[in-house]
Amino acid sequence: MTALKPSLFTARWLAVPAAVLLFTACASTSTPTATATPGASASATPAAPVKVKVFVAAMFEIGQNTGDRAGEFQHWYERYWKGAKPMTVPGALQPVYCNADGVCGAVLGMGKVNSSSSMQAILLNPQLDFSQAYYVISGVAGTPPARGTIGEVSWATWLVDYDLGHRWAPEENKAGAPTFMPRKGYEEYRRFKLNPDLVGWAMKLSGDTPLKDSDAARKYRLRYPDAAARRAPFVGTGTHMTGDTFFHGPGMSKQAQYIAKLYGADDYVITEMEAAAITLVIKRTHGTDRVMSLRGAVNFDQGSPKETTLQHLDPAPGETAGGFAETVENIELVGSRVVDHIVGNWAVWSAGVPKP
Repeated sequence: MTALKPSLFTARWLAVPAAVLLFTACASTSTPTATATPGASASATPAAPVKVKVFVAAMFEIGQNTGDRAGEFQHWYERYWKGAKPMTVPGALQPVYCNADGVCGAVLGMGKVNSSSSMQAILLNPQLDFSQAYYVISGVAGTPPARGTIGEVSWATWLVDYDLGHRWAPEENKAGAPTFMPRKGYEEYRRFKLNPDLVGWAMKLSGDTPLKDSDAARKYRLRYPDAAARRAPFVGTGTHMTGDTFFHGPGMSKQAQYIAKLYGADDYVITEMEAAAITLVIKRTHGTDRVMSLRGAVNFDQGSPKETTLQHLDPAPGETAGGFAETVENIELVGSRVVDHIVGNWAVWSAGVPKP
């Protein structure tokens, strides 16, 4: 989906082989049932479903859930689910973990189909009650250098599908003209305006979070002349563009901004692969009022003015952006502030998002 880089795990999509996502079989659990005695017809009452207060969705983990190099899930796991029993959910890529406070989470898989099919299986599983749940769709991403920087963390105001429409080759159009047109009748599938009150709360609770940075990321930012690209990591908001295509380069970035404006969304600031598809699944079961999308930028969606797009996609050793480890930690540092507030004030939040 995004313009992420393919080396040294600095870019989430190309850096993590598909095999990593399948590195372990999901641990299996079973709900004990009573053994019927001869002549008896009664069976044990099924365990009550877990009442989910907040569900955190990550897309991949690099290795184990704890104790090694962290991907998108590890910091969340270490904060909320260390020692939690994995819950097998048929149809989901990885197990679901829950703690005693009703915070649950899972690795869903990368890409729209992979992640949304896992989310649907989890939502429909009778072991879990999502009737009052909030959602944090969490992961790493790319950002245009004119609007973001490596290490930043962004709450989505809009989620827009990059792929759903008509697209053609640039040489088959007027020079410089857009090469995308929406397909009519798909309006409810391709864009989602997330609850402004919830976005407001997210920024109020997490906007001043101290973020980690690295010397490698600081040095890399200087390749770009944009003031935004040279900023230290920050917490911001904007449109997150969901696409299965690893679009990359200034032309594709410009087209993403064009699509965002075409749909009446805010500025495009994040390129990712899953959030719009996951949100559509949640919308069909529980609505979108309690959905949040949280992304950390680990690369720019285009090269610097001194390199071609292909040079940026296939960099020489030591020429990749730094800051991956710091960014995945930043995501959890920011997101956990909101998760903890919701759970700690559940008597207020259970009925819906309070007015900021």
